[in-house]
Amino acid sequence: MATKKESLERLSTVRLFEDLSKADLTYILNISKTVEHDEGHTIITEGTSGAGFHLILDGEARVVRRGRTLARIGPGDYFGEMSMIDEGPRSATVIATTPLTTLSILAWDFRPLVKSRPAMAWKLLVHLTGRLREVQKQQDSIRA
Repeated sequence: MATKKESLERLSTVRLFEDLSKADLTYILNISKTVEHDEGHTIITEGTSGAGFHLILDGEARVVRRGRTLARIGPGDYFGEMSMIDEGPRSATVIATTPLTTLSILAWDFRPLVKSRPAMAWKLLVHLTGRLREVQKQQDSIRA
């Protein structure tokens, strides 16, 4: 189990949160919940609605889209930031491949923080635009 200090440190490495103050990171940590997942547990399912962000503290998982494994992820990796913002459908399935611990944040807990801190909202926009550009670049390379 990660300590509060370790969890704060991990939060600070998340691109969405990297420029936030310690006070903001502490606020995020205080609204989050530590969740234990058994090996084989499906944490999120592609195509279903979602409202949460997950930061892996311990363990490993695999990311699956359309039945194909795209990545293996572990401590420090995160997923669900898009659905935390728009509560839209999940773009992939994430399955625990070992016992897994996540720091999870629900949209309705996160939204008031973003609304009260415009600099954080801007950081989210920049991050999501970057993700969109990455996807466009991948699609362009497939078409070439």
